Amino acid sequence: MKTKQFFFLFLSLTLAATSCREDELVVPTEYEIIGDENNDTSVRGFYLVNEGNMGSNKCTLDYYDYRTGLYSRNFYAEKNPNVIKELGDVGNDIGIYGNKLYVVVNCSHKVEVMDARSGIRLGQIDIPNCRYVRFHRGKAYVSSYVGPVLIDPSAPKGAVYEIDTLSLAVTRKVSVGYQPEEMEIVDDYMYVANSGGYRAPNYDNTVSVIQMVDFKQVQQIPVGINLHRLKKDKYNKLWITSRGDYQTRPSRLYVMQKKTGYNQMVVTDTLPTACSNMAFFGDKMYYYATEWNNYTASNTVSYGIINVRTKEIISNNFITDGTEKEITIPYGIAVHPDTGDIFVTDAKNYVSSGTLYCFSPDGHKKWSVRTGDIPAHITFLKK
Repeated sequence: MKTKQFFFLFLSLTLAATSCREDELVVPTEYEIIGDENNDTSVRGFYLVNEGNMGSNKCTLDYYDYRTGLYSRNFYAEKNPNVIKELGDVGNDIGIYGNKLYVVVNCSHKVEVMDARSGIRLGQIDIPNCRYVRFHRGKAYVSSYVGPVLIDPSAPKGAVYEIDTLSLAVTRKVSVGYQPEEMEIVDDYMYVANSGGYRAPNYDNTVSVIQMVDFKQVQQIPVGINLHRLKKDKYNKLWITSRGDYQTRPSRLYVMQKKTGYNQMVVTDTLPTACSNMAFFGDKMYYYATEWNNYTASNTVSYGIINVRTKEIISNNFITDGTEKEITIPYGIAVHPDTGDIFVTDAKNYVSSGTLYCFSPDGHKKWSVRTGDIPAHITFLKK
């Protein structure tokens, strides 16, 4: 009898999932018990966006709930069964501002907007070849390559779009350097890392400076070629990564900060270390590098900790129990803002499920869980 009941329950759920779409099956959310509950912090949970391989239309959204200890895979599809093609092609960034969750979907040329607690879709903003999102004074700012997704020596300059977070309308746009990536805002100036990646080997090497009041580019500061990450620490110093040229010019890490007599940032330090991504906690910057070399056709993977106050490398590995050997391709990093737990994603072979790892502040693995394809970007949901 129980077998029959289970069969009819399964059948009814399947019919419910397929009735919302004519041609597509809604894949139900999968739940996995992690058991790392924590109700004593300001964080309710976190979202993880899985990029999905380009052209596969497999961008998905996962969610971990600290109240229940449950990890939810493919969260978006079940919450929004009437959305055709779901999140879209290549999820490139994620962020929460107010009560809204924003997912930048690069090759689908849009920013998906959801209710941050329920995950229900509120709308989308159409932005060509969009890359990263930041927030400031009621606005969202999205970097954009502007042109098509195509390696092209004559690719156009990129732009930053300003979006009103109430109406979800684009309000202003400013031209910057070639193929802009991450950005940060310090004292009413925005700093944008320009890569020039589509124009290789003629990479851009500048950080654009935008005056927020007039929303105009007022300066381009030479830093290093093929820039990517740009993040600020607790002291409002900017840390910028250069991917190099994948041949003779290696990846480097740059520091920009204000000096007496200057309105904007200036480059003050160049650290001779490869860096692909970073996350901050107190005076520590946790980073990893997957440095690709065209000659060897291989990645060199490394991890480390930098003291952001002194700018010194204080550890060559933040994973202390040897479990970094389980990670094939580190692809994303985040730090719990209260506990200091460190999260590292593993893209593995880029075409199948990845893994999310959680490490304690002392570098010991606490747990891991299967994710969607190419897990990449994390944002924490406050209570």
